Amino acid sequence: MPLSNLQLFLTCVLIWGSTWIVITFQLGDVAPEMSVGYRFLLASAVLFAFCRWRGMSLRFKPAQHIDLFFFGAAMFCISYIFVYYAETYIVSGMVAVGYSASPMIAMLMSRLFFGTPMTLRVALGATLGIAGIVCVFWTEFGKLSASRNAELGALLTMLSVLASSAGSMIAMRTQRRGYPTWTSMAWGMLYGGVLALAIGAVTGKPFNFGAGAGYSLSLFYLAVFGSIITFGCYLTLMERIGAAPASYIGVMVPVVALSVSFFLEKFAWTWLTTLGVALSVLGNVAMLRGKNAST
Repeated sequence: MPLSNLQLFLTCVLIWGSTWIVITFQLGDVAPEMSVGYRFLLASAVLFAFCRWRGMSLRFKPAQHIDLFFFGAAMFCISYIFVYYAETYIVSGMVAVGYSASPMIAMLMSRLFFGTPMTLRVALGATLGIAGIVCVFWTEFGKLSASRNAELGALLTMLSVLASSAGSMIAMRTQRRGYPTWTSMAWGMLYGGVLALAIGAVTGKPFNFGAGAGYSLSLFYLAVFGSIITFGCYLTLMERIGAAPASYIGVMVPVVALSVSFFLEKFAWTWLTTLGVALSVLGNVAMLRGKNAST
């Protein structure tokens, strides 16, 4: 029986809210490019097997593979390489909060590429959201002094959000062209994984693998739960209700991620953090409740 929209939404929020902390188990001896490559190659292998088992056609025309390559490059390679590097500089919950800007950027890109109308409500929502993100990062910016880690982490997070949003726009285009969700994901993750390993090889990163159960278990969780299940739910929801409402997931994920980060990473939750999260939520709610939010 197909999952309801609410079930799809909650699945993404709860799993993605936990993946930010799980990614920290991938950091260390293995370069982020390689960990991203291993993650999405494993996910694609499982997806290809699933599609074969379900009798789904995996055939696409050469021109369609070009679409799938760019889909995988943006959503499953570049954005995640930036995420992994960002988490080496700032705590995972703060990276997740940066992702709360996804709905705003998605709306701007939808306007640019698909002509989605924008309103004053959207502009107000974007302003509130940006103000909220600045509040969350403000304390860390105040600690820069000799180190600029927080600033670099924030920049990497922003680049990751832009790449992920670009991937969502490509996904919208492939859906409008009738590409099946699961087989598109299989090819996109394959291309993304291969490209991540290629980037790592070109930049001199070794093809090593993390020692210990922590690396292997976290890789499995990120590949199966944090990639296949969540992206399957997200893309299905986006196809049903549109990119902007589906991207509201990005507003709720930081609440889960910051809560986990507070307990496991000793993230210093201040009144500015609370204000920042509140502004981000208010900004996104204001934007997504506009009459054009369902487009």
